[in-house]
Amino acid sequence: MVDITSETVWQAIANENFLVVGMVSARGEARTAGVMHHVDDGLIWFTTNDREWKARHIAANPSVSVTVPIAKRVPFVPWVRVPAATITFAATAEIVPVADLPPTVGRALLHGLEVTDGGERGALVAVALRPHGDFVTYGIGVSVLGMRDTEHARGRVPVATPVAA
Repeated sequence: MVDITSETVWQAIANENFLVVGMVSARGEARTAGVMHHVDDGLIWFTTNDREWKARHIAANPSVSVTVPIAKRVPFVPWVRVPAATITFAATAEIVPVADLPPTVGRALLHGLEVTDGGERGALVAVALRPHGDFVTYGIGVSVLGMRDTEHARGRVPVATPVAA
């Protein structure tokens, strides 16, 4: 098993722009959604509209699973296919009105967009993901060649709040 730190994992999550959130609908059906995110002070944020199914499912059951895929490439031979590295963890999701976003999160997620009441799609809301338990990793902190040894490429580290930069 690779020796990694929670800070290394937080940095890897922050460096990516996409993750997949797994949730359960009010009818008990599994669903996933890919979202673009922003990491800030131990929380992972994304936006959606309050009438979208993501927001409705999270409101019904805030326990979610998150997977962050991280593309890996072999330098100078990009045609060689390599599996993505991954970070997986459990989190609790909370829906937050965009007016209540921390300023740094609002700037990162909204990019200066004017927020309105929403219309037929609903109002824009943010979702804060609070990871808990362990980060379970594959391919984080190892080279592409090191990923061939699946035992060595796996990692597990307790979730801890990242140190502010």
